[in-house]
Amino acid sequence: MLVLNNVSAGYGSFRALFDVSLEVKAGETVAVIGPNGAGKTTLLRTISRLIDSSAGEMVMDGKPISRVPAHDLIARGIAHVPENRRLFPRLTVEENLRMGGYLPAARGQFAHRLERVYELFPRMRERRRQLAGTLSGGEQQMCAIGRALMSGPKLLLLDEPSAGLAPVMVQAIFEVVKSMSGEGYTVLIVEQNIRQVLGIAHRGYLLETGRIRSSGTAAELLATDEIKQAYLGM
Repeated sequence: MLVLNNVSAGYGSFRALFDVSLEVKAGETVAVIGPNGAGKTTLLRTISRLIDSSAGEMVMDGKPISRVPAHDLIARGIAHVPENRRLFPRLTVEENLRMGGYLPAARGQFAHRLERVYELFPRMRERRRQLAGTLSGGEQQMCAIGRALMSGPKLLLLDEPSAGLAPVMVQAIFEVVKSMSGEGYTVLIVEQNIRQVLGIAHRGYLLETGRIRSSGTAAELLATDEIKQAYLGM
């Protein structure tokens, strides 16, 4: 579904990604793990065209997207849940969800997709008339993921969905991602919570200082001495 070949990117003269290659197949949940500052958020921002790649190629469903404008990418089937959620705080939960289904192709599916989001996140149904800015951090994350799902994406990009959340909410978010995976959603998730994200992912990539250092199935990565010693304290 998504293929990156030797992609490099950065900010001005600062280069944050170096020749990154990875693949996400339809129906997979793929994790990108690594320390803070490794370039994980930059990777997702590059895929969603919020920043330009300086080299390499990105392909979605067999078609190049490296120069597709960011506002056109959602019509190509890519939805991005950014770090810190980025909701519209003065709109209600349901108004935020409606914003996710703004494309003409998505409007006819609004009622059906809204009901599916409420099934995934029952708390959002309870809070549907509440201003998004008054939700807890975990509830805001649920709303942000729900908003992305309203477009009917082929590929969902999740940037640090557990960041800043209480442990009980972290568990709830990962359970939802696991449930989505079981329903056939394709997810590329960036996370520092390595043990938990590899517990729900099919495969993973270790990103350090802007470079892919290793990759494999989730079980293979969890079993490596590098991951155990550097990230799991074993």
